[in-house]
Amino acid sequence: MKTELRLKELGIELAEATSPMANYVNAVHTGNLLFLAGKGPGLPGKPLPVGKVGRDFSIEQGYRLARETGLNLISVMKAELGDLDRVTRIVKVLGMVNATSEYGHQPEIINGCSDLFVEVFGDRGRHARSAVGVGSLPRGIPVEIEVIVEVADNAALRAAAAAAAKPAAKPKVAPKAAPKAAPKAKPKPVKKKKR
Repeated sequence: MKTELRLKELGIELAEATSPMANYVNAVHTGNLLFLAGKGPGLPGKPLPVGKVGRDFSIEQGYRLARETGLNLISVMKAELGDLDRVTRIVKVLGMVNATSEYGHQPEIINGCSDLFVEVFGDRGRHARSAVGVGSLPRGIPVEIEVIVEVADNAALRAAAAAAAKPAAKPKVAPKAAPKAAPKAKPKPVKKKKR
């Protein structure tokens, strides 16, 4: 539960994962990869942010909205995996920014999500990424992000935890062989002197 402790250190409390808006699922787990559907910003009990970055939202506001989107994606990971320590790597992030046609600061906006992933997951959060501008997004939201995550299965996670908990085994040393006794010297025959 190291990732959960990290969230507490950062003062982050995850909301429940939101339901999909149409006929799809939040995530598909195939092999050791988890493909997350695109999510946008929005917190329970608050109105959905609507508008274009570069017109209705500044870079700083867009960054915060991308961070909020990242939190929603982590909520999906938690709901799908049960344990965030199963995330072995954030593989790829695709960030879409609903912006004016001349807007060029998409990377600075999507940094809100990327920075969050590194804060929460450390080196496991470093990822490949695309940040693109689009003419519109569903319901007029300013940011949508989708993610591909590499995950460990529960058995592998338990084995790794067990291995980490065991004290290091002392290397076995073969017993030393007794030194070989030196061969006994044969006494030299004594020659009798002739008289």
